[in-house]
Amino acid sequence: MEDYKRGSHTVWDCKYHLVWTTKYRYQVLGGDVGLRCRALLREIAMSKEMIIYAGSINRDHVHMLIGIPPQLSVSRAVQYLKGKSSHKLLSEFRALKKRYWGQHLWARGYWVASSGNVTDDVWKEYIKNQTPPEPDDDFEVVSIGRTADRSGFEP
Repeated sequence: MEDYKRGSHTVWDCKYHLVWTTKYRYQVLGGDVGLRCRALLREIAMSKEMIIYAGSINRDHVHMLIGIPPQLSVSRAVQYLKGKSSHKLLSEFRALKKRYWGQHLWARGYWVASSGNVTDDVWKEYIKNQTPPEPDDDFEVVSIGRTADRSGFEP
C-alpha cells in the first residue's frame, strides 16, 4: 500500500507506458533540445500531479512510464504533455521553428498501454469467484394476520 497515491476520496495507482514521435520522425531531440524537452516534460507532469517513473527521449520519439491521477484522462494528460512541450520547444529553438513551420513538433497520436502487476487472467478469475454475501440467518420476516392501528404499527 505504500506505493499508492492518495486523494481526498481516492487511493490510486494508475501507471501507463506512453510513446509518441516527432512529426515525420525527424531526429531533432538530441543535445540541448532533448535536455530541454526532458525538463519541460518533468515540469508539465508535476504541474498536473503526474508522476514520471521512467523516461527516455530518443532522437525521434519519447517513452514514458507515468502515473496519471484518476481525475485526469490519459488523452488529456498526453494533450498537456505534447502541447505544452511543443509550444515551448518551438519558441525556444529557432532551428525547430524553421523545420516545423506549421507549429507542430509532435506527430498526431500516441501509443499507450496500462501497466500493472496483475494480469488479465488474474482479474477474470477474481471476478468469476465473486459470490454474493450470505443472508443473515438471525433475521426473519414474520407475517401476522392482524391489522395495524392508526399509527401504522401492529399492537
